[in-house]
Order: sequence, then C-alpha cells, then structure tokens
Amino acid sequence: MAVLTHVSQLEDRRQPTTTLEGWRRFVDADPVDFELLHDDDWLALSEDERVDYNETRIAHHAELVVVTTSAIQEITNEGRLLTLMNQRENGARRGLIVSGGAATGKTTAMKQLGRFHELRTRRRFPGSDRIPVVYVTAPPKGSPRKLAMEFARFLGLPPVSSRANATDIADAVCQILIDARCDVVMIDEIHNINMATSAGEDHSDHMKYFTEHLPATFIYAGIEVERSGLFTGVRGKQLAGRCGLVNTRPFPYHEEWKQLVAGMEATLRLHHHKPGSLVGEAKYLHQRTGGMIGSLSHLIRASAIRAILSETEAVTEGLMDKVRIDHAAESSARRASSSR
Repeated sequence: MAVLTHVSQLEDRRQPTTTLEGWRRFVDADPVDFELLHDDDWLALSEDERVDYNETRIAHHAELVVVTTSAIQEITNEGRLLTLMNQRENGARRGLIVSGGAATGKTTAMKQLGRFHELRTRRRFPGSDRIPVVYVTAPPKGSPRKLAMEFARFLGLPPVSSRANATDIADAVCQILIDARCDVVMIDEIHNINMATSAGEDHSDHMKYFTEHLPATFIYAGIEVERSGLFTGVRGKQLAGRCGLVNTRPFPYHEEWKQLVAGMEATLRLHHHKPGSLVGEAKYLHQRTGGMIGSLSHLIRASAIRAILSETEAVTEGLMDKVRIDHAAESSARRASSSR
C-alpha cells in the first residue's frame, strides 16, 4: 500500500510568483506523478487514511495543469530567440508582447517561457546565485513609484522609505539585477497602463528607464493591449516599434482542442473515471468554455475535486453541469445554446 502523507498538502500555501521565493518554487515544481491505490487497498483504508488520501488527491487536482499548446510553443520560441539575440545587442533591445482575451493562456505561456529560461540558465551555471528571471505585474491605476516597488517586492528588499522616489527605487533594483545577471524581465497585466493618460505616460517613461538600464529582454502580457491604449501616442508607437506581438485566442473546435482535453484528462486520479470519456465530451467542453483554456482547466479540475468529495469518483457531463465557471464562459455557452 502507498505511504500516505501525514501533513495536509492543502495547508502547503505558496508565495505568489511575484516574489522571488514564489517564483523559484514555481520553477522548481515538477508535476507529481501521483499513483492511485489499487481498488482493494483503497477500500481497505481507515477513515483517517482515507481523509489523508483524498486530501492528497484534491491537492493534486487543484494544481494548474500545464499542457504544451501551440501558443505556449510559439511564445517560448519567440522569447528564447529574442533573449539570444539581445545578449549581443548594445542598442535598444527587442521585446515581446503577449496579447489576448481573458482566460486564453497569456500568463501561463509567459510563465512557461520564464521557467524554461531559468532552468536553462541553471544548467549552464550550476550553483550560481543568479536571478535570471523577474516576474511582476503592472499595478492598476498605479504610479512609477508603485511599479518600482513591485520590482523591489519581488527581490524582497527592505521596506522603502517614504522619501525615496521612483528613480531611487529603480536605481537600487537595477543595480541588484545587473549584479544578479538578470536577462528576462516579465511584466504582466500591462493593459493597466494607458498611454493616452498622463499617468500612462509616466508609467511608460519609467518602463523605458528599466529597459535602458537593464541588459535584459522584456516580455509583456495583457488583455487585448491593442485596444487598451498601450500603443497610443509617441511613447506607445515607440513601444510598438521595439516589440513583437503574439496573440492568444480561444481554441477553435479542432484536433488541438481534443489533444488539450486528452492532456488534462490524463492527469485525473479518480477510481471510477473511464479513460477517454472526457475526450468523448470534447464538443460539450468547447461549448461550455467557449474554447478558453483557462475556463477548461478550471472546469476539469473543479469537477475532479467534486467527484472526490461526492464519492462518485468520475468526471461526467452531469457532474460538470453542476460546476460554475467564469461568467464570460457561461455567457458564451448560453449564447451558443440559444442560437441552436
């Protein structure tokens, strides 16, 4: 019989990836190949053992399942190419912007690029204290000082004095990252910056300050940034002239969608689930989620956890019907249903 954990994995709270500790843990985390007990051993579990076993499985299904999609592959390839080219660049370095609707996998793809680069750097320079990747989010309705503080928070710097201005903080951050040989800086939620406003212009100038003082490749991600004002005005045009754009979109109902469903289904650890049954429900899943990978992941993971809690031990269409997902996907499903 498999050895069960004594400490609840559900209590293993993780730091956000916008901190160095959280980012490194994300990079270090390999998918756990959790094996189901044989049915006889499962039925023989005591009540306490069953609680531990189920909590371990719930923690397993609560993890975000990353299936390599064409979008992740494209963004990883583009980011790697830019990083290699920028290593020998003395002038303005080229960057990459990932743009798309909510729940289309922008952040997941960007983080996979960052993880790929950090693991590659560790292999090349084992035992070094480098910080090859930084991941922060653009604060909503923020200021250049708040953006600089996001970098300081990632690095775990001491609380910043109220007298320190944005440039003071940025200088300290840049010096640390130069010494740590940082070569990829990722800024998420970039749609929070509207170049058409004075605050947006200040933000843009501050981001430009970082790009000019750090010999790194900058990767940005945001919701439909083409419509958010990011490319507005002189500063926006300058950003557009220095960055390539990759769009993430809902998946159409074709072979890649079925492969995506199959990849997620392969991670299920349920005692009565029939392998391949979710692939058979691929069309239903597409209608429920509107082809959004984030919505699909939530639906399958939540359904698996509900199957454990309800002791049905299988993900079925009837069970998935009871799972609420995001409003955008639910609205899309209702529109598709009413049009038939």
